[in-house]
Amino acid sequence: MDTSDNKKDPIKDLEKKIEEGAKKIKEKAGKIAKEIDENTQDFQEEVKSTASEFSESAKEAYEQISSDHESKRIVAGIVAIIFGALGIHKFILGYQKEGLIMLVISILSLGFLAGVVALIGLIEGIVYLAKSDEEFYQTYQVGRKPWF
Repeated sequence: MDTSDNKKDPIKDLEKKIEEGAKKIKEKAGKIAKEIDENTQDFQEEVKSTASEFSESAKEAYEQISSDHESKRIVAGIVAIIFGALGIHKFILGYQKEGLIMLVISILSLGFLAGVVALIGLIEGIVYLAKSDEEFYQTYQVGRKPWF
């Protein structure tokens, strides 16, 4: 019997060591899980902050672009003078129908009426550039006046 007791002791010792090892692994896993949870929360807060900053910046940029009437006036005026026959300035101002009319007339007439359309573009470009920013905005953005 003494030999069977010797055999049980190493097995019990091994079981005890396995249990202790399992407890240590469980504790370490708990600590790792807690660290991961904390890091995830930090990351989520950082992402929210970055998204908020991006959203604010995008909003500011949009407001600056949409409120910058002078640049639209200048771009539309210069494009009207240079490419008036193609009606590109109409597209810049959001007048797709009028821009398409000018483009189609210039192309379908095989250039015969392009001079007339270019003259209209030249006149419109000069009118755009001659107006103040506020007049341009009120006339072509708010009032939506498509011609001259």
